[in-house]
Amino acid sequence: MKESKEGYFKYFRYFYSKLGYKVFVALFLSLCVGLLDGFGLAMFLPLLQMVGDTDAVSSGEELGGLQFLISGLESFGIQLNLQTVLFVIMFFFIFKGITKFCQGYYNVITQQYFIRKLRLTYAKMLGNYSYKSFVNVDSGMVQNTMGGEMGRVSTAFKNYFSTIQSGVLVAVYLGLAIITNFQFAILVAIGGTLSNLVYNRIYKKTKLTSKKITKGGHVYQGLLIQNVAFYKYLRATGLMSLFYDKMKVAIEYIEQSNKKIGFYNSLVVAAREPLVITVVVIVILIQVNLFSENISAIVLSLLFFYRSLNSLVELQNHWNNFLNVTGSLDNVIEFGHQLASSQDEKGDQNYPGLKNNIRLEEVSFGYFDDKVLQKLNLEIPAKSTVAFVGESGSGKTTLVNLIAGLFNTDTGKIFIDGNDLREIDKLSFQKKIGYITQEPVIFSDTIFNNITAWSEKSTDNQEKFWQALRKAAIDDFVRELPEKEDSKLGNNGIQVSGGQKQRLAIARELYKETDILVMDEATSALDTETEKIIQENIEQLRGQLTILIIAHRLSTIKTADKIILLKSGKIEAAGSYSELIQKSEKFRKMVQLQEI
Repeated sequence: MKESKEGYFKYFRYFYSKLGYKVFVALFLSLCVGLLDGFGLAMFLPLLQMVGDTDAVSSGEELGGLQFLISGLESFGIQLNLQTVLFVIMFFFIFKGITKFCQGYYNVITQQYFIRKLRLTYAKMLGNYSYKSFVNVDSGMVQNTMGGEMGRVSTAFKNYFSTIQSGVLVAVYLGLAIITNFQFAILVAIGGTLSNLVYNRIYKKTKLTSKKITKGGHVYQGLLIQNVAFYKYLRATGLMSLFYDKMKVAIEYIEQSNKKIGFYNSLVVAAREPLVITVVVIVILIQVNLFSENISAIVLSLLFFYRSLNSLVELQNHWNNFLNVTGSLDNVIEFGHQLASSQDEKGDQNYPGLKNNIRLEEVSFGYFDDKVLQKLNLEIPAKSTVAFVGESGSGKTTLVNLIAGLFNTDTGKIFIDGNDLREIDKLSFQKKIGYITQEPVIFSDTIFNNITAWSEKSTDNQEKFWQALRKAAIDDFVRELPEKEDSKLGNNGIQVSGGQKQRLAIARELYKETDILVMDEATSALDTETEKIIQENIEQLRGQLTILIIAHRLSTIKTADKIILLKSGKIEAAGSYSELIQKSEKFRKMVQLQEI
């Protein structure tokens, strides 16, 4: 039981860190429920003595240590006869019902508060999670933890506090049993110990199986994400059946683990009543035969004992149900630590907009041990157009991601108008960045919300919306749709073609009031005519924005103010298109190969 006890208090500390005083309010309500129930039960003994003689008056001696209840009533001038005993019993159980309602509803409110707080905290931490850490995280694990696992944590919370509340009831009934008859306290302790021996082995197996379910959930969610993301490819290439087989293995693994959990749960439930009755029978036999007690003298103690044992078995059932989902809870806690340990650093300087330049000094960066960029020195004047070219893996996208604040440099610094990027408030800086990738980002929402990022549909915003569509050469297509800007695009833009998705993504960034526009192969999915139209529109932005272009098609960057040729994370050459043609043999060959 050592591991279980340590785990019990480990989880208590975790829940207390999220809920504070609310934990003790829940325990106090449980204490009140137990006391009111116990006092109400105690008053049945005087009632039984009055059966057949309604005028009889009870002295309360049969209550043993609980005789203070009678004394208390008499101190208020209340004499115990049949009518007053009935009203006292009714009083205790009415208030027990009211308190039980408060306890149940408070549990629901606390549970929903906990899950809401947990989800919001994790969503916020995920939003500020270091991008360098994010690219190395299993996406299936993230989705499973933030999705299905949160539901299981809600179940864990409910059963954990039901366990504690059952424990409070056990303590209350034991306390009442001790006051009434000390011998029963010893018997209850023995019965509880024996029942724990029965359940302990089941607990260990349940917890182990719970971890397997969590592991299987990660695998399944990862496969599900890939199935949706690569659906077209899997169908077109006949690989869907093979991928289905992989998903089938994961599903069956989860099924078998859930069957084991179900077996252990059924065993716990089935053993509950036989165990209680067995212990009660043994207790009665010991009291009557060993201690020569009269059966009427031990009725109240038996009631408390039975209540205590019932609460103990409920405690064990709730604890076993809690262990069913501890794998999920452990996973969520661990993921929380992982998120907290890799939060992006936030500067405190507000970003007013780019005025002079972006400057890199001795910048190096790597994902693991190998450096992707090595001691780069570069200056990008404000409102200039700079293109980055080079072979795959040369560091083009990584360099732009560093400038965009997605990564922090390993060594060296990036300055924005002379201010260290690390000291600038990232959110205010990144709100001024437009980022268009070769894989367009399309949300499952309307065209208007995709372009405007859920802005209010005011007259000014609608005018900006249509202007951005015109610049991206997609306005005619939207006007021809039955619902125009209110048309839904479907999951990842499934309702439109690749080129249309790209143009919509470009329109989104043109809609924003950006200082820096990043284009990472932004026109790669477009036909030649559309690409030419968009290039002309982008050309009109020259001198208004700082434009950073990552390009493989060198014909699209002829008018760039500066072209940076990267090789193995270093700047091999820099200059205008015509300058590089003259002085860089590597660049000249790249151009010649594309002209063939």
